[in-house]
Amino acid sequence: MKLYSSVDGGTASITPLQQMLSSGSGAILTSLLTTPFDVVKVRLQAQQRSAHLKPCYLMECRCLDGVTLCVITPEGNHMQTIKFRGTIHAFLNIAKREGIGSWWAGLSPTLVMAVPATIIYFTMYDQLKALFGFRPGETNILAPVLGGSISRTIAVTAICPIELIRTKLQSRQGYSYSEVTDVVQGAVRQNGVLSLWRGLLPMLLRDVPFSISYWLGYEYLKLRLYSGMDPSMHSIVPLLSGALSGGVSAVITTPLDLIKTHMQVEMGESKSGPSLGAGSLLTVVRNVISEHGYSGLFAGLTPRVAKIAPACAIMIASYEAGKEYFAQNNIQS
Repeated sequence: MKLYSSVDGGTASITPLQQMLSSGSGAILTSLLTTPFDVVKVRLQAQQRSAHLKPCYLMECRCLDGVTLCVITPEGNHMQTIKFRGTIHAFLNIAKREGIGSWWAGLSPTLVMAVPATIIYFTMYDQLKALFGFRPGETNILAPVLGGSISRTIAVTAICPIELIRTKLQSRQGYSYSEVTDVVQGAVRQNGVLSLWRGLLPMLLRDVPFSISYWLGYEYLKLRLYSGMDPSMHSIVPLLSGALSGGVSAVITTPLDLIKTHMQVEMGESKSGPSLGAGSLLTVVRNVISEHGYSGLFAGLTPRVAKIAPACAIMIASYEAGKEYFAQNNIQS
């Protein structure tokens, strides 16, 4: 397969294995750097579930009347919690109450999910865009749209069960792997193995449009910046293109990300008994709008953009750098 090389302005051959190595290293780096933003985003979105957050009386509470806010765990226990007022407030209070290590809650499934998903996604995108007639140095529309949508659909479907586990681990303080395992096993017993793909529809509705928007924006911006900038600045083009395109795409798809979070977090919660939880996609939308207004659909927007914009920049820059390295190495060989 022929891939665009920003150094020679033409094409250079790299193998699918070299593509996989380039994308895998970027996936590990972005996961380590951006997981804290994902934790805060999930917490801000999950706290909207007012049915699980209610006044209760805790004997160990040090406040004057003993009344505080608490969340009811799947076992029926009351856990004292706090209402986050925004991104910074969430960051500070999670660190204060749970330790800074809690910023990386769910990192293990994130790495397990991110590395294979990114390898599938980026490698398949490059293969498909070439198949659909991508032309380096030209404005391309059809190839990024088809390549991005197909590759993202396959990657998301493959990692949906891991994403469900990660979301539940990040949704509240003290959620252990054993608790998540019990919840997931109970859901599978009650509703079958397909319950592991709970939230797949909103994930696809979120990620496929995101992928189309991202790759269209990235390829367009990269083309314009390469042609309009001094060659000495070309090394930062992937960073700028990835950050701008990723940030805009994150804003557009935040409501669908929120719906996905609700559907996955509420699976197996006591409110729903043995059922899957929040109900259909439209039910979640109606509930969020009725309780929080249309602005409620954008809960977690700030940490989501703060995560995705630099993540896209780092990921695509490391991927392009890896491809460039292998392309030059192959030419010399």
